[in-house]
Amino acid sequence: MTETSTNAASPPTGPVTTWSKTLIMSLLAAVAIGVVVLAFLWPVATSSAKDLPVGIVGPQIAVAQVEQNLDTNAPGVFDTSTYATRDEAITAIRTRDIDGAIVAGRAPEVLIASAAGPAVVSILKGVAGSMQQQMSAQSARPGVNPVTTTVTTTDVVPLAGDDPNGSGLSALGFPLVLAGLLGGILISLLVAGVTRRLVALVVFAILGGVSVTLVTHTWFGILPGNFFLLCAGISLAVLGTASFVVGMNSLIGPPGIAVGAVITMFVGNPLSAATMPVQFLATPWGAIGQFLVPGAGATLVRDLSYFPDADATQPWLVLTAWAVLGIALSALGHYRNREVLHVPSLEEPVTA
Repeated sequence: MTETSTNAASPPTGPVTTWSKTLIMSLLAAVAIGVVVLAFLWPVATSSAKDLPVGIVGPQIAVAQVEQNLDTNAPGVFDTSTYATRDEAITAIRTRDIDGAIVAGRAPEVLIASAAGPAVVSILKGVAGSMQQQMSAQSARPGVNPVTTTVTTTDVVPLAGDDPNGSGLSALGFPLVLAGLLGGILISLLVAGVTRRLVALVVFAILGGVSVTLVTHTWFGILPGNFFLLCAGISLAVLGTASFVVGMNSLIGPPGIAVGAVITMFVGNPLSAATMPVQFLATPWGAIGQFLVPGAGATLVRDLSYFPDADATQPWLVLTAWAVLGIALSALGHYRNREVLHVPSLEEPVTA
């Protein structure tokens, strides 16, 4: 009689991560979360209302009084400049030289531009309310003939009817950054050859710009500007991000993708000033953000949509420079990594 024993099959065992490494990786992941949150919240937490460019129109005495009231009630918030007429102030708003204007005199008026952003509108409406309270208080003083004076608020550059709060315009920046980043990663990993990568970048940017413009301009009506200019601007913004990621990957390998993501997503996006005036960010980060793709892209899209008279030379040049930089890095990485085969000559005689 043969005695057989059945042993329970034991699961295959493989290499197990040491406890020290497990704890270290958990710690690093937790630190990474904190860094990401810090990157996105720090610009908001350190921002403050300051140096908002505002024009003042009216007689010299009235202008001086308005400036004094602004300095007293909101020190450092406004950077004022004077204009001879209301029309000159409106032109300055439409060219984005100023974000609003105060017309002093017998018919007081506050000129705003909703398209400049909700933070600007809120501050200027607060100024209009303060002016109204001061005039009402002066009329109520004993011995003063009560005169009903209303401070008018005029929206010189209103938002599109389909985006009355500007939330769509403000929210567009992050998807553009994410789209460019994902496109650059996919092209880096799935397309081989410098020429093919460059072609893929251009095709991706053009088609991406067209699709985004169709959604935001034609379908949702968020961006009311010229369709073809918006296509060009959005395509260039997407190309700037994607080409930089591809270029860094070509130059230093997979770590280059991480470098591109950090500079674009965790540095450029929080400093883009897409939801607030550039002046409100801590100095000098607001200005630096306008030289990165997210900041230049957000400014260009806003200008093309609502401020066609504004000088958009800087954002066009910044986005073009990033696109060219990415293409140059791709070419440099390709030629640097080419393997050159040297075939040694057989100089020694063959011995039998």
